[in-house]
Amino acid sequence: MGTWSGSVARVSVQPSVAAKTERLLNLVIALLSTRMPLTKARIRAAVPQYQDTASVEAFDRMFERDKDELRELGIPLETSVVDPLFDDELGYRIDRREYALPEISFTPDEVSALVLAGRIWSQASLAAQANAALTKLAATGVVLDDRSVVGVEPRIRTQEASFEPLRRAVRDRRAVTFDYRKADGTLAARRVQPWGLTQWRGRWYVTGWDAQREAERVFRLGRIVGPVKAVGSVGAYAVPADHEPRVLVRSTEPEVVDQPPAILRVRVGAGNTLRRRARSIGDIDDQWSLVDIDYRDIDGFAAEVAGFGPDVVVEAPQDLQRAVLSLLREAAARHTGAVPGEQVRR
Repeated sequence: MGTWSGSVARVSVQPSVAAKTERLLNLVIALLSTRMPLTKARIRAAVPQYQDTASVEAFDRMFERDKDELRELGIPLETSVVDPLFDDELGYRIDRREYALPEISFTPDEVSALVLAGRIWSQASLAAQANAALTKLAATGVVLDDRSVVGVEPRIRTQEASFEPLRRAVRDRRAVTFDYRKADGTLAARRVQPWGLTQWRGRWYVTGWDAQREAERVFRLGRIVGPVKAVGSVGAYAVPADHEPRVLVRSTEPEVVDQPPAILRVRVGAGNTLRRRARSIGDIDDQWSLVDIDYRDIDGFAAEVAGFGPDVVVEAPQDLQRAVLSLLREAAARHTGAVPGEQVRR
């Protein structure tokens, strides 16, 4: 959960907590990636946050606290002599065999849950700081074991491609243009001075000044179609001092109400998450089932249904059908470079 407003990100987690978490993660990556124990000097050179400490004494105190915290978390931090000829020089590493989880098997339901959870995770990768730390370790002659860091840092990212260009526009106070899909499925061009980015009820929104309507407006990122283009100069406008993105979103976002039940044609063997929530299920033939299911948020449910591709077809209601078709056309357009068909721009 977080809020971008002006050039500063306001998040619910305190900055010191976020910095500490990142530091501990980078330390774990460094200690997992080496085959030989690392001395304190090498650890300080490899972990960016340790380099910023004012003195060796300050680093020692921070490192001692971090060691204790890793051990409290159950991470097997080993201490051993680096060189037998100099037994007063200690090194540190994490035994990958002790750190790794045993072999795990999942039931089909558990696999489905993991797939759903995986939609909010990016590919496993290293943060820029951690990658820099590994580069420095390699430069000092440390032998790295890349296999030990695979999957260490999955990062939650927004799914909307519009987030990053909008974040830059908020930071730079620069106007943008984009196509916006309205509730009825049609597209409308927008020119906006973005004031802030915020998350509300699991969705990201951009707030700002709509040039066409000459009024403040809220736009859901999930409804932005195609690229977000920056226009005009940097610093072209000022954000109102009393602007609170989440307050504006909360005041303009309509309450979620119950929708008419969805009637879905679901291919046999597919759509298990839909089947489990269904009010009723009937067989059409040996290839298709007819599923009757309740939902409240038409956009969220449309995204879920569209995710099944050709295995789920909306029979009713028409609003849901249009929303799913719009998402599928947008996905096809992104892959083919074509303009989504049957769209009306107003």
